Amino acid sequence: MEIFLSEAKSASRTLSTLSAKEKNKVLKEMALALRENIQNLKIENAKDMADGEKNKLTSALMDRLFLDEDRIEAMAVAIEDIAALKEPVGRVLDGWVTEDDLKIQKVSIPIGVIGIIYESRPNVTSDTAALCFKSSNVCVLKGGKEAQYSNKAIAKVLQEVLLKNDLPAALISLIPDSSREGVAKLIKMDKYVDLIIPRGGAGLIKYVSENATVSVVKHDKGQCHTYIDKDAKLEDAIAIAINAKCHRPGVCNAMETLLVDRSIASDILPRLKKEFDLACTELKGCLETQAIIEARHASDEDYNTEYLANILNIKVVDGVAGAIEHIVKFGSAHSEAIITENISTAEEFLNAIDAACVYVNASTRFTDGGAFGFGAEVGISTNKLHARGPMGIEGLTTYKFKIYGHGQTR
Repeated sequence: MEIFLSEAKSASRTLSTLSAKEKNKVLKEMALALRENIQNLKIENAKDMADGEKNKLTSALMDRLFLDEDRIEAMAVAIEDIAALKEPVGRVLDGWVTEDDLKIQKVSIPIGVIGIIYESRPNVTSDTAALCFKSSNVCVLKGGKEAQYSNKAIAKVLQEVLLKNDLPAALISLIPDSSREGVAKLIKMDKYVDLIIPRGGAGLIKYVSENATVSVVKHDKGQCHTYIDKDAKLEDAIAIAINAKCHRPGVCNAMETLLVDRSIASDILPRLKKEFDLACTELKGCLETQAIIEARHASDEDYNTEYLANILNIKVVDGVAGAIEHIVKFGSAHSEAIITENISTAEEFLNAIDAACVYVNASTRFTDGGAFGFGAEVGISTNKLHARGPMGIEGLTTYKFKIYGHGQTR
């Protein structure tokens, strides 16, 4: 492990010599290489899918794991979108002259070597590798064992492009020891690794956060809520709620709990029930919800659960204040939404909710690097420092001060 990480650290110096034009050329070649290797990637992904069936993975996890031509094409497009972004490194963020006539510039620089620990989704391999390369960072990847064949195949395609351009393969690499012990070593290698980004289940996030000596930006669980206010357009509210839960239930920006204003509950809940039944959504609800529609009982444990499945909690609340109170208690600072036509109510919600992304009249499913115009993301940060929300190339840079003098002493 130490030799492997030492090579990664050394490779970071190579990246610092590349121009924006050179990096973009390599990224475009990576996108092309993915397209040229579609059939092989599908073959390797089929091995993971077969293992997933054997290991009885949930339908949501199987959906996250699956690659077809459209998804591989989307991976290639994401890399091209990343290449098209403005150069994030070497930008003068601020500048001034001090009383001592020192010229100071605040300049963006890469973080260095970034370890990314993730589960299930093989597209994370190409997304994060491209984002790190664009921002002149080396990435050390630890994917989940359920996607091991897909991840190795994708990494190999990207590494072959690096080698073709006389660049070290260590710029993008999978850790050789993917066991729990390997992860335990990785998160303590602060001599070589500058940042760890864990994205996955609550257990993984907790373990990394509590045991890492390397700095951590966590991608925590998506305990996302949508609140339908008494002043909502009901047709919009129903469409948004269905999208937020049912479009892809197994992703972190999917809604887990729907909150409904008490004054409209008897009107909208039967309509929502009809639509959720069509989508085969399992409903759980509070006592007031159960008095209006058929639903299993929702406990506090349910309200605190990220299902990542087509299961939804419903709770009737006393206006926006009740919605805010519930989200403060159970939210995970990921994504929250309010559906309302009342501007003052919307602003109250926006200002009171402490989450990375807070929506008015839109689905939480938009919390995504691609949807935000970042090309892709290495994760959805629920930290307050150093990055928050979809973490694109801006979140993969830090800064230093360049100071120009002409003989000054203090």
